[in-house]
Amino acid sequence: MRTPTEALSVVRVLPEDDSLRMLLHNEVHARPTPLIRMPALIAFVAVLNGGISREQELEHLRLLPGQEGLMLDRLSENFLRLTLETCSVKWERHTEFTRYTVVQTMPEEVLLGAQEPQLISLIAVNAQWLQGIPGRVICAIELAMLHGDLDQPGSTLELARRWFGGRPVVASLMGSNGHSFAMTDFHVHDDGFERMLVVAPSGTPDTRPGRIAQRLFEIETYRMMALRGLVVVKDIGSMLTQSEQALAEITTRLEGKVESDPQLLEALVALAAGVERAIALHNFRFSATRAYKSLVDQRINELREKIIPGHQTIGEFMQRRLSPAIATVAATERRLTSLSQRISRTSALLRTKVDIATEEQNQLLLEKLTRGQEMQLRLQSTVEGLSIAAISYYVVSLLLYGGKALKSAGIPINPEVAAGALIPLVLWAVWRTTQSIHRKFQSKHLS
Repeated sequence: MRTPTEALSVVRVLPEDDSLRMLLHNEVHARPTPLIRMPALIAFVAVLNGGISREQELEHLRLLPGQEGLMLDRLSENFLRLTLETCSVKWERHTEFTRYTVVQTMPEEVLLGAQEPQLISLIAVNAQWLQGIPGRVICAIELAMLHGDLDQPGSTLELARRWFGGRPVVASLMGSNGHSFAMTDFHVHDDGFERMLVVAPSGTPDTRPGRIAQRLFEIETYRMMALRGLVVVKDIGSMLTQSEQALAEITTRLEGKVESDPQLLEALVALAAGVERAIALHNFRFSATRAYKSLVDQRINELREKIIPGHQTIGEFMQRRLSPAIATVAATERRLTSLSQRISRTSALLRTKVDIATEEQNQLLLEKLTRGQEMQLRLQSTVEGLSIAAISYYVVSLLLYGGKALKSAGIPINPEVAAGALIPLVLWAVWRTTQSIHRKFQSKHLS
């Protein structure tokens, strides 16, 4: 058995860590669930951070009391919790948005039973700090987490409705054993915040309110981010309709054979460029919409809601309000992809038409070349025949002169008769020589 001293001096026996091991391992601890002691008031603000740097967010966090010396490396892991005198402030940076969460004790004057209380003046950080958060607000929620008696749901719900000013609300029991209930009106109030209310009995462990708050905030934030795809759908709807009509017109012109292929190709290329540009610009938004919708569904399932008679659950509300919008975004994405594919098919059809026309032109050109070669061959044969006759004439003339020379030398010979008798032999010899030359040229050309 090892002594305590030996136990402290543990020697590493593993190979060297991968450079990403600790980063990936610590990701599971990157955003720990906060401990929230009820009753609590939580102000949550999510802002789009496009064009907003960490340095800008750091400068804003330094405006909080006692945070003047906050360093940039504290923001390197995209999560930071600051403990102030009267509250805690949590900063979280995500790909498209940054979240600020202020957690504080709920003042007694706005506990369950208050008549539509004004919460903005009770938030521990000043209004100027909230107003100065860098970015554009996509979601802001005032969440009150209060104690209440769930054994008497009727009276508790009546007090909760009064807290919302009597407006229609969405409410549900949460947890497999109904440990709490959540209520919201999904309405943006004059102060710019939505309001949510969570009621749980006394003795609720501090870990549960943190999980509930985190899920509710993420549901609403991801819902808003998912709906950003709907804005894209409205922007490109008219472009899609015009492009589909243009493609139908190009296909009709292609079928009618009225215009030249280069004109059709130019129109088709311009149409394809516009559609592909739209896909390149908005494909990320469509993918993000699917991802955010998946996260909304996951967080709703984690609430494990139970129905309160006479009220819609959060999941039902989201299903009825969010699903049609997401379906519209998905349909537009499919429509855009289908249009791109149809343009590709039309392009292939036009290329086939151009290839066929090119083949026909090549065929005509080959036929002309063949006819020219035949004429050239005939001419060559004619010239070759004349060449054989001319060469034979010169050879016979040479033989005639040779015969006359022999006769003058005293040899008994008739030059004219001898030359005439040799004409067939000369013609045959010249023809054979010409054929031999042709065979040599042909063998070299084939090799």
